[in-house]
Amino acid sequence: MDLALTEEQEMLKAAVRRFVDTEYPKEVLLDLAATGQTAPSEPWQKLAATGWLGIIIPAEYGGEGGSYTDAGVLFEELGRGPVPGPHLSSAALGALTILEAGTEEQKRALLPDLAAGRRTVALAITEADYQWDEDDVQAVAAADGAGYRISGSKVYVYDAAATTDLICAVRTENRQHVGLAMVPADAPGVSIRRLEGFAWNLAEVRLDGVQIEQSAVLGGSFASGWAALQRAVASAIPLLCAYQVGGSQRVYEMSVDYSRTRIQFGTPIGRFQRVQDHIINLVNELDAARWTTYEALWKLDSARAAADSIHLAKAVSSVAYYNACNHAHEVHAGVGSTTEYGLTLHTTASRTLYQFLGDPKFHRRRLADALDL
Repeated sequence: MDLALTEEQEMLKAAVRRFVDTEYPKEVLLDLAATGQTAPSEPWQKLAATGWLGIIIPAEYGGEGGSYTDAGVLFEELGRGPVPGPHLSSAALGALTILEAGTEEQKRALLPDLAAGRRTVALAITEADYQWDEDDVQAVAAADGAGYRISGSKVYVYDAAATTDLICAVRTENRQHVGLAMVPADAPGVSIRRLEGFAWNLAEVRLDGVQIEQSAVLGGSFASGWAALQRAVASAIPLLCAYQVGGSQRVYEMSVDYSRTRIQFGTPIGRFQRVQDHIINLVNELDAARWTTYEALWKLDSARAAADSIHLAKAVSSVAYYNACNHAHEVHAGVGSTTEYGLTLHTTASRTLYQFLGDPKFHRRRLADALDL
């Protein structure tokens, strides 16, 4: 197993880092966090213009046809920001869901727009209990003429407040199937309420008798939608983990820099044993997240059985980003809690992303299943 980046991937890494440093400096990120605007902001339009949003989308559908590791490199650098916007929810998870669940006609109609950033999608899956299990889906699609009427509510929907379309998990009237439906975010009957205090424009979405045509059902049938969603989520998880790796890397760098420049009792605080302990713990969290993530990406690219590595990477990376921010705050003390310093951007992101696509406990159970334990 060789997890070293290729020359092309190193070039991509450098290019994305320059872009993030230029277009998403701390001041821009703080402004976006304060206003809740993530897209279509001017930096987002520039990100879409790079073509990177199509990195995981096959060339035949208007994307770049890159590998999972290519995409991991991209999302790791975006995580250093942390850069907001529907790149993970739309360009990664949304695109992979359409690739897995959509008909050929749906793929050709939707994916080129996602790759170009002209259109964004957010997945409305979880409900009041915030579980990622099929049994948690209670929103119902009732037959209505040649189409359906969807009723129900979705909670903790990432990027819902800044998207053009929603991919909703819904249950059939007879409760036999859970499938996926494309719903325009501005359709009659759709109401979106932003949830304050979170990153990623989390929102509650209410669907009150929303009318859709049969053509809006991904795959043309509800019968196979949930299975397709699970395949898409499995492929998207390592990309989310890469984003968390990037965030952990950045808070590590911030902590080391601060420990070298903050003087206390006439010496840099990095010479104090307790400060060194926090930085060492931070490094351990970062390394664990990085190697489990890139092993999962490598397995996906080499068509190996990857379920165990995917669940391990998600369980490790969510905890690592969360704990890395904790250790960083210990190093920085009071200054790290001031908004203008920038560390709290990562703190909020680490807490918000902790549950996304399943929390660590959920994935530890799935890891045990994958290993037949």
